[in-house]
Amino acid sequence: MEKKYKVRVNDNYNYKFTNDEITALDQQKLTTSKFHVLKEHHSFKAEILNYDFNQKKYSVRINSNIYEVDISNELDLLIEEMGLSLGSAQAVNDIKAPMPGLILDVVVKEGDKVKEGDYLLVLEAMKMENTLTAPGDGIIKSVHVEKGQTVDKNQLLIELE
Repeated sequence: MEKKYKVRVNDNYNYKFTNDEITALDQQKLTTSKFHVLKEHHSFKAEILNYDFNQKKYSVRINSNIYEVDISNELDLLIEEMGLSLGSAQAVNDIKAPMPGLILDVVVKEGDKVKEGDYLLVLEAMKMENTLTAPGDGIIKSVHVEKGQTVDKNQLLIELE
């Protein structure tokens, strides 16, 4: 299976590339951050101005234009397709079901103090047990499910303060 990437430029334009398309690009590395690129008989000067490798965000100058580029790999695309988001997890106070399933266990109750990473509940989905954890430190405001209950995707499970 070939690796695929989704590239978003300036929050407006979306492109999809395969690994073969990227490696077939006619480019010459000039320095660690500067490149010369040929595409459809046109010459381009490219320079990586800034980057956040962990977030896969780059600021790139092509000729005299500057572009903000976000790259998503296969794992990022799968997480997005499942309705999850790694980057926004820390700001979330509502714990919702990432997929339909059956609640096997609820570990917390209203008023409990939790730390980031503490187990909250166990959700069985697609014959797999998924342990949902606290996205950050907080107090359990309310628990909306109980053991044995079936839930739908995006159904509110637990609220944090």
